[in-house]
Amino acid sequence: MTTPFKTIGLIGKPNHEGAALTLHRLYTFLQALGCEVFVEERVGVNLEAIPTSSLLDLVSLGQRVDLAIVVGGDGNMLGAARVLARFNVAVIGVNRGNLGFLTDLNPEGFEASLEQVLRGEYIEESRFLLEVEVYRHEELKSANAAVNEAVLHADKVAHMIAFEAFINDDFVFSQRSDGLIVCTPTGSTAYSLSGGGPILTPELNAMALVPMFPHTLSSRPLVVDADRTIRLKLSLENTDSLQVSCDSHVVLAVLPGDEVVIRKAERKLRLIHPKSYSYYNVLRQKLNWGSQLF
Repeated sequence: MTTPFKTIGLIGKPNHEGAALTLHRLYTFLQALGCEVFVEERVGVNLEAIPTSSLLDLVSLGQRVDLAIVVGGDGNMLGAARVLARFNVAVIGVNRGNLGFLTDLNPEGFEASLEQVLRGEYIEESRFLLEVEVYRHEELKSANAAVNEAVLHADKVAHMIAFEAFINDDFVFSQRSDGLIVCTPTGSTAYSLSGGGPILTPELNAMALVPMFPHTLSSRPLVVDADRTIRLKLSLENTDSLQVSCDSHVVLAVLPGDEVVIRKAERKLRLIHPKSYSYYNVLRQKLNWGSQLF
């Protein structure tokens, strides 16, 4: 088979029986098509009939493969994407989670759609990530990336924090709230949506700032150009421990007086979809929107 993806990496949901079965099916299917297949070692060690020479850690896998197939839910996709975006690896998902906004393939019958993708018949999207940095006395203390969102919050539930928000050094607002969500279009259907944020379609070059339970009724979500830099300055009046969470997976500690800088990262996620993919169809299915009337 002539394919743009000759070397395939399989990434899974550890300790999940359904994901393990799908990974084994994928490995057998891809081997039969003549692809070179590697498996993330965290899940591969528990799969039978996969040689140790085919097992790689996630970084090494990113360096070797043309296409990564993530088996699991959106959380598994996000964790893999933060690493794989460094290597410009194309990524497609098999849904073994709940909602599955980012994982298109059906685990019960992925073969036909995947074979079509391997023939070069697919839709490719470029999704930008966020770069998140914490500064203390103008010195960089920690940094990470987020595919969905960066969330400033206290480490205790329902604790109000105070901060100022700047965009490209222009003061925008001060706020007392439970925190602030800064999301990408990819993340606009995740935590931000549950907080009352807007849905941003994937092609938009935009970020949304969504207040979390603000102490004023006039605080509303704000959509800004993604080429702007967002700076959040933490008030010294904060007494609780503070955090910035990246995709709810990576936590950066923040102290009163620190500054959190959020901007669009240079690296992007190459997301692959089958030819039949429609973003609006995904929204209708996942959010239970109404079907056509006529």
